[in-house]
Amino acid sequence: MTDYIQPDFNAMALLTIDVQSDFLKGHPFEIEGTSEALPQMRLLVEAFRDANRPIVHMVRLYKADGSNADLCRRQVVEHGASMLRPGTVGSELAFSLLPTADAKLEPELLLSGLPQALGEKECVFYKPRWGAFFRTTLHEHLVGLGVSSLAFCGCNFPNCPRTSIYEASERDYRIVLAEDAISGLYDRGRREMVNIGVKLMRTAELIRVVRAAKYNSASSQ
Repeated sequence: MTDYIQPDFNAMALLTIDVQSDFLKGHPFEIEGTSEALPQMRLLVEAFRDANRPIVHMVRLYKADGSNADLCRRQVVEHGASMLRPGTVGSELAFSLLPTADAKLEPELLLSGLPQALGEKECVFYKPRWGAFFRTTLHEHLVGLGVSSLAFCGCNFPNCPRTSIYEASERDYRIVLAEDAISGLYDRGRREMVNIGVKLMRTAELIRVVRAAKYNSASSQ
């Protein structure tokens, strides 16, 4: 029998969702558990870089006038909340995820819908709403890289990660959720993920499998 949901770790990309400074501990819009999960996210990013696997960082950016913000947040931004404002320190990717210390987001490029390259197989996409695939070219980008499986980590499972995972499932990606590298995950959420075919893995296990896939691929060449 064909296992339709088994991830292909030789055709996998890592997606980090909304791991931006504004959401970290001590910052204005801190989301509980994000800073605590950040070390695991960093280990995943480093492992995927080492394995030469694609990495995509999805980010939110809210213009000062709130015109591109979700309706539930638009009024707050209109009234002066500097949440994820382009060009601010708070909108930047968490420092520990950066490939180089001087890497900075390019807001104009990202808001135009184009990806920003951070490395040969690492880039950033701006997403205008909760889901990573909504009004973005992420799917086309991944298809162009031969990606069939996705690993997710990031900030605040109930909102953007969960939406992005459902969108990925709709596009027939085989999916892994790094359950200790994401904030806001709860028991019912775990069950819901398993019910739609998502494989739950701990960071250490996922890294071990990704490294093994790299070794096995190199050995067969």
